[in-house]
Amino acid sequence: MDQLAGIVVKVLLFSFIAGMFILVFTVSARGRKKEERIKQEHKQLSGIAAERGWTYATRAGGQIDQYCGVGPMPGKGSNLTAWHYTTGEFRGRPFKCFEHRYINPMASADAVDRKQPIIETVFVLTAPGSGPSLEILPPSRLDAVLDRRARMQLGVPEFDQKFRIVAKDGDLVQRALSGAVVPFLLSDPRAEKSPLQIRNNELFTWYTGTLSPQAVDEKLNFLCDVVDRIPAQAWAAA
Repeated sequence: MDQLAGIVVKVLLFSFIAGMFILVFTVSARGRKKEERIKQEHKQLSGIAAERGWTYATRAGGQIDQYCGVGPMPGKGSNLTAWHYTTGEFRGRPFKCFEHRYINPMASADAVDRKQPIIETVFVLTAPGSGPSLEILPPSRLDAVLDRRARMQLGVPEFDQKFRIVAKDGDLVQRALSGAVVPFLLSDPRAEKSPLQIRNNELFTWYTGTLSPQAVDEKLNFLCDVVDRIPAQAWAAA
């Protein structure tokens, strides 16, 4: 009986070790495949930018400092690096998009997180004029805990439940979101995963992850669709 138990233990131990090797190999292979896909997407983006008359730079320093405080950008900074910095015109409007990378400040010095930066991709579209200071964010329990700013109610129950509005001037926001904007955001699936922010004469959206050609078209089209539906009188300088 003891001999049989010993054999079973050895078989289980061998199976465990073999399983761990297979797991490590699988995870490593997936990681390499993902890295290769990202490299190909960045290469494609460079080619698309050339075809469309856009400018593209793998790295650009000091070009995004003015966006501190927007979305996932830090509250302040100087000479920040923008990765895969792309500028041009899309549907007749100037735009910029880029990756912002940073190390998780909560990670310990020897943690894996210190070696793998968090990547946030940001899209910026120039609006017809200066608009109200406004953020429209998908609801998030984590954001609700960390973001102590007051939440504005628009007065449309479905919208107030589905989105979180952060703004300083309620009257300006009401004018900006009147008309077709609210129905559009409620019906378009892109709105659920595309936070929005208006600051001065620019409209922003962002997501966590790397920049890809598919995301450029999707997010810039979304921003253009939003701008098209904001009443002209909402832009102070339009």
